[in-house]
Amino acid sequence: MTHPDYALLVAGMGIVTYLPRWLPVFFLSRKSLPEWFMEWLDLIPVAILSALIFSDLFLSGSNSGSRSLQPVNLKSLAAVPTLCFALKTKSLGGTVIVGMLTYWLLEKLF
Repeated sequence: MTHPDYALLVAGMGIVTYLPRWLPVFFLSRKSLPEWFMEWLDLIPVAILSALIFSDLFLSGSNSGSRSLQPVNLKSLAAVPTLCFALKTKSLGGTVIVGMLTYWLLEKLF
């Protein structure tokens, strides 16, 4: 690939990344959306995060091979005190530290 090809490739990737974010803002900024739709939009980040966390906590195996449900493992055990700490303190930094320390401790013990 030549230098102009790389520049064209990077510009194309920028457009493909930018347009899906810009188009809804452009077309919907002047419109009032229904309340039920706004409440539904608020649930999207929680749903995505839940899907990411569930697959990491409860599924074992490689991404390319077969995966199986494993409800009790070190990650799920470490998640319990981490969740309790997060709900009690609402501290993001503390939650990350408690989660890492709990997982490290469980890994050393088992």
